Amino acid sequence: MNTNMIQKVGQIGIPVIDLERATHFYQEKLELPLLFNTSSMAFFECNGLRLLLSIAEKETFKQSSSVIYFQVENIKKSADELLGKGVLFLDEPHLVAKMGQTETWMTFFQDTEGNTHALMSEITTS
Repeated sequence: MNTNMIQKVGQIGIPVIDLERATHFYQEKLELPLLFNTSSMAFFECNGLRLLLSIAEKETFKQSSSVIYFQVENIKKSADELLGKGVLFLDEPHLVAKMGQTETWMTFFQDTEGNTHALMSEITTS
């Protein structure tokens, strides 16, 4: 029997420069529940996945961040709500792929630390 050693992604780390500013962005703008924080880290709940904001320990960690794709039901409505909160979007919601009767839409935005993330929505068409 072949079993995978890795079961799931449990946490994603996001490097930040200003932890207080970044915490405010993820808690107030993206409305993610804050689990707990320390002087150098903040942990958020995202439907079973933890997001860790942390001040980069090494200079090389400050230069990179993974793009996190936040799934939403209605991408245009969600983007408009975040735009109204001052979130900086890099583009408009747009169709990325169509697979059968499913369309995948995305729009990219930046957090306060310059990390690029995205909203994504998968829409079933008839």
